[in-house]
Amino acid sequence: MFEDPIGRINRNLEAWEAGLKDPQAAQEKVLRDLLEGYSKTDYGRSHGTSQASTIEEYRKCLPTLTYADLEPWFERVRTEGYGVFLDEEPITWVMTRGTTGQSKVVPVTPRHLQDLIRCGSRGVLNFAMRNGGIPLLVGGVLNLQFPSNMRVLTQGGKEVVYGFSSGTYAKLNPMMAGLGLVPRQEEIDALQTDLTPAGWEKRYEFIYQKAKERDVVSIIGVAPVQTGFARYVKKKHNIYPRDLWKLKVIYSTSVAKIQQNYAPKLRAMYGEVPVVEMYTATEGAFAQQRDDLPYVSPNYDAYFFEVETGSGVKMLHEMERGEWGRIIISTAMLPRYRQGDLIEAMGKNYFRVFGRDKWSVVLEHHLWKIFVGWAV
Repeated sequence: MFEDPIGRINRNLEAWEAGLKDPQAAQEKVLRDLLEGYSKTDYGRSHGTSQASTIEEYRKCLPTLTYADLEPWFERVRTEGYGVFLDEEPITWVMTRGTTGQSKVVPVTPRHLQDLIRCGSRGVLNFAMRNGGIPLLVGGVLNLQFPSNMRVLTQGGKEVVYGFSSGTYAKLNPMMAGLGLVPRQEEIDALQTDLTPAGWEKRYEFIYQKAKERDVVSIIGVAPVQTGFARYVKKKHNIYPRDLWKLKVIYSTSVAKIQQNYAPKLRAMYGEVPVVEMYTATEGAFAQQRDDLPYVSPNYDAYFFEVETGSGVKMLHEMERGEWGRIIISTAMLPRYRQGDLIEAMGKNYFRVFGRDKWSVVLEHHLWKIFVGWAV
């Protein structure tokens, strides 16, 4: 039976809104679903997750994990089978950019991909439905994603070609294909480029040549790559993207302080259009901008959010305005994962991710609070 696309979009956005209206209920349901999956794994059984039914019990039975803690488990997934840590077999693997250290390599399970596609689309769909509907989705989308075919690993005796998460998700996400990526992700992959300066220039030039005559109406991607492409085009061709295309919106992801640090630069380079922030990472699509306020609102219906604050670990939705801490996220693949990001509550389920968990960022935040303060 044909499913009305508007109805499907509305249901997706309504689920997000329902979670924001009653985050406690949404988080309790998510936890029940996650515990069911964790309890099917060797890791979960060894920690007694089948006996946990409350948030307090969940915290007692499972420790928080960093990527360094996860690496040995992922190695066992590759050599012993997915059941040691995952409740589903990975369909592929992906890697991070490694901008804050060594690149991380994580599996992609069907449930993880499902959550990422559903939640990752909300920033785009919400903006469209608030500003004219489906027509805002029509037109080319500039594709600045990374290659998805960079390396090879062995899983269960079979070789798996994998690459960067942004390119992999763009290739696997049917919404991205439907939006009309320019160029297509398969064309980016075919270039066989790396992350050297020469690789960046080859990729940027290819994208420019493929897109310069096209009707590009939006751009989705990592904020530093978006500014990097614009600088390259200006240097190489003496023109800014704003002179090539009449964008309607910029969707920007994957780094902290997008609205403060990147939005002004992006508007100067691409034109005076809205910049929609999305808090996405290799590990999931966790939150996105809801309206004109320069903050993000979490996907309480898909992920389980805790925060380590100065007064202890609490639920994200329990944070008071102006309170900040280190976020801990539970996903279909990752129980109590210390993402490495610092987050601040801005009130009414609005938040801002203001940096990585480093002493220099914490010090900067303390000084900013003292001398500048905060405001909604």
